[in-house]
Amino acid sequence: MKYIITLIALICGIQASAQRCGTTEYTLNNTVAQFGGNKVASPADGRDTITDEVIVIPVVVHVLYNKSIENISDAQILSQIEALNQDYRRTNKDAANTPLPFRKAAADTRIVFCLAKVDPQGRPTTGIVRKFTKEPTFLADDAMKFSSRGGDDAWDATKYLNIWVCNLFGRTLGYAVLPGSPANKDGVVIKYNVFGTTGTVTAPYNKGRTATHEIGHWLGLRHLWGDAVCGDDGIADTPPQQTSNSHCTTFPHVSACSVNEHGDMFMNFMDFSDDACMNMFTYGQKTAMRSLFAKGGSKNSFLNANVCDSSNAVAGPLPEITEPEEILLSVYPNPFVNEIIVTGNNSMPLSGKKVKVFGATGKLFYSQVMTTQKLNIRTDHLPAGMYLIRVEGESKTMVYKLIKQSKK
Repeated sequence: MKYIITLIALICGIQASAQRCGTTEYTLNNTVAQFGGNKVASPADGRDTITDEVIVIPVVVHVLYNKSIENISDAQILSQIEALNQDYRRTNKDAANTPLPFRKAAADTRIVFCLAKVDPQGRPTTGIVRKFTKEPTFLADDAMKFSSRGGDDAWDATKYLNIWVCNLFGRTLGYAVLPGSPANKDGVVIKYNVFGTTGTVTAPYNKGRTATHEIGHWLGLRHLWGDAVCGDDGIADTPPQQTSNSHCTTFPHVSACSVNEHGDMFMNFMDFSDDACMNMFTYGQKTAMRSLFAKGGSKNSFLNANVCDSSNAVAGPLPEITEPEEILLSVYPNPFVNEIIVTGNNSMPLSGKKVKVFGATGKLFYSQVMTTQKLNIRTDHLPAGMYLIRVEGESKTMVYKLIKQSKK
């Protein structure tokens, strides 16, 4: 009995002493990675973000396992993607737990994540790479990011968010590189038993919030206390706090640094609270993250990434359609607001051809067989962002990229 009690106490002690995030220590040891960095120049022809656009981030998950338990299931990976989308769109069920004084600051970031459908070589993929490694554990030193060190090489960091899931050594649950870091190290690392909401995950880190937190760093956010006593995270609507919070703090939690009776925003995803007690980003954090995707921003290239298009999963990258000698088909306007028009000339009969409209994540919004030479597609209900219009015939399929602007 004494042995059992001691073992339980040891397990609880290990769990309680888990290091929620290793990003600060990693950053101190890798001075190239600085918060708010913008060392990677975006292409000159990149477009700017559109007001209210839902930004889509393609994800590749590198699963590195030495033991079978570390080779997490597809279901566990999908549960993490779902958790990310709920947290970043504020559709998480526990959003209702945000204390009333902080609810006005709570934001839908209009950022979503999807598993990639096309790999860097244009081949179909599930967005999941599984690889056995001889390394029983990994340190927070980026070894997992290189095949030569027992890990797996990063995919193109201008198109994919790389997530390495492995057995991190010691107390560290995850860490991230910051904007401006080298492309071959770009991404986040998460311990296998805190990734997702089902499978091998263990409480109190079983709601996918470790990845939510680390991707926040990848998108340029700092810890709320600025990693200093009463420090500053650079975000106006996150109140100052003395240091990190852990476990499930009772509201209000007031410290020597609090500016009012509401105290710490311990339920913010960039604090260290247990998963069950995190539930919000702020509007200021939303603005900071989305600024990286603006023209000239370090993640602007993601706006034109099309590797999540499931309609293209068997065909490689979407073709750039050009007809230099003869315009057979017109799809316009671009950008559009309320309507897309598809027309063909006399040498391109459209009757019988199928027109489909896909979102950037591969969701089919519209499908229609044409009966005339002109088709008007109403788009009032579509959110702002990038769309793929496919005109399918018996011998030829044409694909067009169009951008929807929000109504002014």
